[in-house]
Amino acid sequence: MSFRLQIIIAIATAIAFFYIGNKVRTRVIELKYALVWFLLAIVLLIMDLAPNLMEQAAHLMGVTLPINMLTLLGFGFVLIILYSFTLVLTNENRRTKRLTQEVALLNKRLEILEEKLAEAGIEVESPISGTADPRPQHDIEI
Repeated sequence: MSFRLQIIIAIATAIAFFYIGNKVRTRVIELKYALVWFLLAIVLLIMDLAPNLMEQAAHLMGVTLPINMLTLLGFGFVLIILYSFTLVLTNENRRTKRLTQEVALLNKRLEILEEKLAEAGIEVESPISGTADPRPQHDIEI
């Protein structure tokens, strides 16, 4: 790998590292999700600054060419990122299901209480006026 290419890769990696760090700082990305990207940037920077390390790792694992080793590492990182997204998605799916169930139970409880109040002759107004969607309605035609 030429020295010029090493410099370009190092600069691009540093820019990406600081860009992700800024997104974490401004709370666009949570740190726990950015850690995989930070790890990728650090490994890429190490491999860029020590090109012999890639050749030694390729030889150690029995990979013929260092570029094939780089492809293998890239594929491994993609799998790690996909796995972490799968964990997050599964967790959010569980939380959404639980929240939906809790809202349904609360709605049922509210209906029962309103029925009991109606039987006692007490009329209760709904806090939401006539619609389940609390957002304001606009009469804009396109």
